[in-house]
Amino acid sequence: MSTRDRILDAAATVLRERGIARATTKEIARAAGCSEALLYKHFADKQELFLGVLSERAPRLDAPADLVGRATVVENVTTLVGQLLAFYARSFPMAASILGAPELLVAHREGLGRRGAGPQGPALQVQAYLDAEARDGRLDPGVDTEAVARTLAGAALFEAFLAVYAGRDAVPGAAARARGIVGAVRLDAPAAGPTA
Repeated sequence: MSTRDRILDAAATVLRERGIARATTKEIARAAGCSEALLYKHFADKQELFLGVLSERAPRLDAPADLVGRATVVENVTTLVGQLLAFYARSFPMAASILGAPELLVAHREGLGRRGAGPQGPALQVQAYLDAEARDGRLDPGVDTEAVARTLAGAALFEAFLAVYAGRDAVPGAAARARGIVGAVRLDAPAAGPTA
């Protein structure tokens, strides 16, 4: 493992455990087993180090495209929501830290904009999955895939927030919670109402 990777891993751990306000370069260097001077050979400043952690060490979601055409749509969406619960519970402490650091938030937002990523990414992945199932005729084309995807991602984020707030590393009863969230969302088009 390279020194840079060791520093990023240590910084990610310190950031998750202590938050951005209390994460010092001294503590990160100690966790990485190197000197503070070595940190600055790889990163111009603390902000660049934290941006590196956020872009290179944040948890990733599995590609939902692999689920298209498998199992039932409800089963697949339940799997996706389960993944979202785990993803948000792992990433929430890091992501929430930047909200208290305006300069870091702006730099992170600008960096994500150049890569076409951001907090909307998980909902966009779920929406892409739903759109693919609709194209294949496995999901009613009248379903508002954007609204469903945002609802599912929002509910998963809320559950992860509650878990992290309670001091947990994961959402308790995640499988049952995922089924409950999916059960509350319409995956068929609403019946057409009377026309005027």
